[in-house]
Amino acid sequence: MTKRLTCDVVVVGAGMVGAASALYAARAGLEVVLVDRGPVAGGTTGAGEGNVLVSDKEPGPELELALLSGRLWADVAAEPGVAEAIEYDVKGGVVVASGAAGLSALEGLAGRQRAAGVETVPLGPDELHDVEPHLVKGLAGGVLYPQDAQVMPTLAAAHLVRLARGAGASLRTGRPVTEVLRTTDGAVRGVRTPQGDIHAPAVVNAAGTWGGELAALAGTSLPVLPRRGFVLVTEPLPPRTVRHKVYAADYVADVASDSAALQTSPVVEGTSAGPVLIGSSRERVGFDRSFSLPVARALAAGATRLFPFLSRVRAMRGYLGFRPYMPDHLPAIGPDARVPGLFHACGHEGAGIGLATGTGHLIAQALTEKSPDLDLTLFRPDRFSEEGV
Repeated sequence: MTKRLTCDVVVVGAGMVGAASALYAARAGLEVVLVDRGPVAGGTTGAGEGNVLVSDKEPGPELELALLSGRLWADVAAEPGVAEAIEYDVKGGVVVASGAAGLSALEGLAGRQRAAGVETVPLGPDELHDVEPHLVKGLAGGVLYPQDAQVMPTLAAAHLVRLARGAGASLRTGRPVTEVLRTTDGAVRGVRTPQGDIHAPAVVNAAGTWGGELAALAGTSLPVLPRRGFVLVTEPLPPRTVRHKVYAADYVADVASDSAALQTSPVVEGTSAGPVLIGSSRERVGFDRSFSLPVARALAAGATRLFPFLSRVRAMRGYLGFRPYMPDHLPAIGPDARVPGLFHACGHEGAGIGLATGTGHLIAQALTEKSPDLDLTLFRPDRFSEEGV
């Protein structure tokens, strides 16, 4: 007979956002059970690049969340042994423009970001090569973002889970949630899995691209859709061959686009282990896991336009993942007014790794009925519902 578990909160989804939600809820004194149908970081997190960025965000609620998350990532990394364990690297980002019009738009964005608290350093054509010696010649200029950072996604998620367990949380992997249990008046009372029920007065939906399905199990809706992206991985190169995360200014427009069609813009960054990661592509094709040679070729072509030396470097492998896309490009964070006891922490698209700590922190504040550090109004889970207020 399966023993019934009882706790204060069930967090569904052991990716980066779920791991962070479990960590901060446990540190807030709640008894937490973290469940996932697969392993830790088995979904979007494991297919990510590990970006912790402010450079790609327009001023507004997402940038505020990114700044909060960046501070919290730094706090986590400052704990003994953590920075090395998660490969935390505040290497900065460099955004480049090929022509005068693109540079003017980039400088305008940087000015607005600077007013919102982002560190920005304008770079002329010669200064670009001081910070990235292998960049292509002839670029109009760019902007350096010293706050941009990177973690190794699977290691970081696993370590956040380890920290959460150290704070008293428990982990249950290989347990798909088949039902969200509710009382006769509709309030959450836990989840059902094939291994048994887990009873709790609160459930956090951190299911990533499957967040809409979990919301439906709770009798509500959340318009999360998968947006496929590919990454190429090169052979190992000498350390700091590519020193920063480097991308073209049109990447920001691609992130904000509503188009379902394929979009690619060059994004190149080195890793502490040596390989260079090459992105970025975005397309809405459902959960189609087919490898696309045209996408791989487009990514390679974009990367070699930025860094010509890469034409002589071998791509060792490619991988794909699905980003949890929301129609307005903002995640759902906080309580769902339609289902008492249901909280959402999903829909971060490609920014979930960077935004995870801030999201987890805000979820913990909501669970403990504390005033949140950020206004959650624009993140309301019911904002797409006709009944939302």
